Amino acid sequence: MFQDKVNQLLVNHQQLVSKQNQPDNGTEGYVQRYQNEVFTPAHFPPQWIYDLNESSNPHLAKRLGINAVFNPGAIFFEGKFYLMMRVEGYDRKSFFVLASSQTGVDQFEVEGLPIAIPQLEDRDVNVYDMRLTQHQDGYIYGTFCVERKDPDAKAGDESSAVAACGIIRSKDLKSWERLPDLITYSGQQRNVVLHPEFVDGKYALYTRPQDGFIDTGKGGGIGFGLTENMENAEVKEEIILDPKKYHTIKEVKNGQGPAPIKTDKGWLHLAHGVRNTAAGLRYVLYMFMTDLEDLTKVIARPGGYFMAPEGGERVGDVGNVLFVNGWIEQEGKIFIYYASSDTRIHVATSSVDQLVDYCLNTPEDPYFSSDSVAQRIALIQQNETVLV
Repeated sequence: MFQDKVNQLLVNHQQLVSKQNQPDNGTEGYVQRYQNEVFTPAHFPPQWIYDLNESSNPHLAKRLGINAVFNPGAIFFEGKFYLMMRVEGYDRKSFFVLASSQTGVDQFEVEGLPIAIPQLEDRDVNVYDMRLTQHQDGYIYGTFCVERKDPDAKAGDESSAVAACGIIRSKDLKSWERLPDLITYSGQQRNVVLHPEFVDGKYALYTRPQDGFIDTGKGGGIGFGLTENMENAEVKEEIILDPKKYHTIKEVKNGQGPAPIKTDKGWLHLAHGVRNTAAGLRYVLYMFMTDLEDLTKVIARPGGYFMAPEGGERVGDVGNVLFVNGWIEQEGKIFIYYASSDTRIHVATSSVDQLVDYCLNTPEDPYFSSDSVAQRIALIQQNETVLV
C-alpha cells in the first residue's frame, strides 16, 4: 500500500513534467502567452518533498513542503534553456534551483540538487531573485538579493531587514564561486543586474538604490554604475536612467528585470513597475530601449505596461503581480520567463523585431490626462482615414 502511493506520486510527477505546452489562442499584442505554467511546486520530484521511507513516514506526509516557485533568472547554455528558479519552502526561506528544457516552453526538469551558495562571514538569512548574465569575460554571473536582519531594528521588531546584492559566478552552472557583496553608497540594493559587455573596460551594473528594505524613499528608479572588477565590486556613482514617476505604472518603484538584449537599434530592456491601488501594490512589466553606445541614454519609452496579470495570474501568495528577471534570445526569438503572484512560473514568446517595433512605435506616457485624451483622439482620427 505504501509503495503503491509512492509509485503513484512518481507517475503523477512524470506525467506533469513531460506534458507539452501549447500557445494560448487568446493572446494578443506583442507576446504569445502559453496555456500552461512551465514550473509550479507540483513540478518538483516527490523525493524533494516527502520522506519516502515507510518506517519513518508511514503516512507519506510532506516533510519539506514547497510553497512557491517563481522569479527565475534564465540563460541558454550548451544547447539547453536553463532557469535559476527562486523556490520558497513552507518555512518561508528561499533558495535557488536550476531547471532545464530542450524546448524552452515545456518539459522543464530540475538539474541536480539545490544550489548551495558559499557563505560570507555575515551569513545570508534569505536569498532570492537571481539574474543570470553570460558576460564577455567568460563567466556566468548570478546577482541576487541577500536579506539580513536590520541590526538597528527596535527591540521586538522581527521584520525589518537590510538588502544587499550578492554575487556568484560559474563557468559550467555546476560549481559556483561566491564573491563579496556589491558595495554602493546609495542605500539598500534589492535589484541589481549585470550588463553582458564591458563598458570602457569596466563592468556595468543596473541598480535600484532605495532608502529602506521596502520603501524606496527618495531613492528608486533604475540606476546605472560601473565597477573596476567583480571580485570586489564597488559602484561609487549611480546615474538614474529610468526614474519612478508620479501617477504612472512605476509610481512606487521600478527595477530592471533581466540583462538587456542587444539589437541593431539599441538595447532592449524589460523591467517591472509598481503602483498603489486600493487593493494593494500592483506589479506589471514594461519596456524601454537605450542607446547602443551610451547606455545611460534612453531612446524609447513606450507608455503604460507591456504585460500585466491576466485571469489566474492575478491569484497567488501575493496577488495581482507579474515579475520578471529572466529572458532568453535565440536566433531572433525571445523567451520571457515571468512569475505570477509570487507563486508560479510562466513563459511568453516574442521576437527581437516585434519588441523593437513595440518600443520605437508605441507612444510615450504624456503624464497628464488631457494629453492622453489628445493622444487617443489623434489615433482615432488617423484610423478614420484608413477605414474610409
